[in-house]
This record gives sequence, structure tokens and C-alpha cells, in this order.
Amino acid sequence: MVTVKIGSTLLQCGSKPFFIAGPCVIESEKHCLKMAERLAECAARLKVQLIFKASYDKANRTSLDSYRGPGMEEGLRILEKAREVSGLPVLSDVHETSQVPAAADVLDVIQIPAFLCRQTDLVKAAAATGRCVNLKKGQFLSPQEMGKVVEKARSTGNKNILLTERGSSFGYNNLVVDFRSFVILRSFGQPVIFDVTHSVQSPGGQGDRSGGDPQFIPYLARAAAAIGVDGFFFEVHDNPPKALSDGANALNLKAFPKLVQEILTIRNSVRRIK
Repeated sequence: MVTVKIGSTLLQCGSKPFFIAGPCVIESEKHCLKMAERLAECAARLKVQLIFKASYDKANRTSLDSYRGPGMEEGLRILEKAREVSGLPVLSDVHETSQVPAAADVLDVIQIPAFLCRQTDLVKAAAATGRCVNLKKGQFLSPQEMGKVVEKARSTGNKNILLTERGSSFGYNNLVVDFRSFVILRSFGQPVIFDVTHSVQSPGGQGDRSGGDPQFIPYLARAAAAIGVDGFFFEVHDNPPKALSDGANALNLKAFPKLVQEILTIRNSVRRIK
């Protein structure tokens, strides 16, 4: 069983799955705090460990006109407050090495976006902080190649590393999940997460924004539960059609508790079979 330190919490990976959930981007302080509190209530009721996620800056939006977030300074202030009101650890992305010191002062988990997972300086800077680092597998990489990314992070002495699968490019505006990837990623000795909602995304599929097929979220999540991944990543929103980013592939907050319960039920069943 692998143990990863997230803030002041020790995450025991290998038995009960943990969850990373929250809106794609910080839309406002009020909305962010509400989502953190609601997800904390769900986690307490279902007795699962949950990390709250939201981006302070979506630097890789499809269109120049797309909403990016409140920016780093204001966004980190809001995330710090979200942790205070919810009691949950917080996660957000960094896009440049210059962002890392400020992010490390606030975040419990620093996330390397999939598009940037091969940026050596960024990966090493994030890992060198000693904070837990979530490395998202690039849509353009084989799972085997992520072993080299893990080596970059571990070269700093940091072992608090998470690996996240989020689908692979399959032609234009489409992603597909190769479930062999989870087995391969696990061979690197770090906890493996399935980013379910980004895996049903259609990058740039709506011309000036990404589309998605959220009806497939529960099916993919259940399949990954049967494989036995360590964690699940969901972009969750209380009103996906009105979300300012990635609403087309987000999970409705109302559906989140039921899906978590289904995942736990499947995991328990698989454990009994073993």
C-alpha cells in the first residue's frame, strides 16, 4: 500500500479509492466556496477522502475569448478560503515555473496539466517544493512514456506523486481511454487516478470551445472501479450547462454521490473476488 502526503493528511492508496472533484475553473468566490462545502458534505456522508479542485487560470482554453478564471493571486486566496470553510485539501494547476512558489504556499496538491507534462523545468520545480504533485498524462503520450515524467519528479527527492490518466487523442476532437494504461501506470509505483470527465471531452469539438459526451461518465467510472484504480477525478458543477469552462463534459453535482456509491460497491465486489 502506497502512502502519499497531501498537506497534513496521509492518503492511504490501495484499498478504498479517493476522489478529486470540483468545478473546472473558479467562477466566483461564492460559487467556489459553495461547491467546496457541498462536496465536503458528500465526502463526509460517504466516508471517502476528497480533494477539492478548481483552476485559478485556464491558460489552455480553446478561444482567446474564453473565460480563464480570476488569476493566480485572487484564485489562490479563494482556494485558501475554500480549504478553511470545507476542511478539504485543495488542488490547482500551474502553467509556468514562476507560478510554482506562490502555488506551493497555498495548494496541497500542485497539478501539472496534461499538455505540459513533458516540460522538465515545470515538473521539477513543482516536485522540488515537496508538495504532492499530480502528473496528468498527456493526450499525446503512451502510458509507458509517463515513466520518464515520473523520473523527472522523483529526481528532486519528492515521492508524493500522483499519476492521472485522461484519455488519448483519437483523431480530431476525440479522446479514447485505453484501459491497459492503468495497469502500465501502476507499474511505476505511484497511485493512479482516472480523470473521468476529461476523458469524455471533445477537445475543440464545438469550434470555439470543447464539447463532450457526459452520458458516458458513469460507464467509464464503473469500468475503472472494476480495474481498481486508486482515485477518481471528476469536474463537478451544480449547473453544467451554465458552467464557464468544460460544462459540456462535467458531472452534475446531484449525480456525484450516487456515482461515488456505485464505485465503492464495485470496488468492494472486486476485493471479495480477489
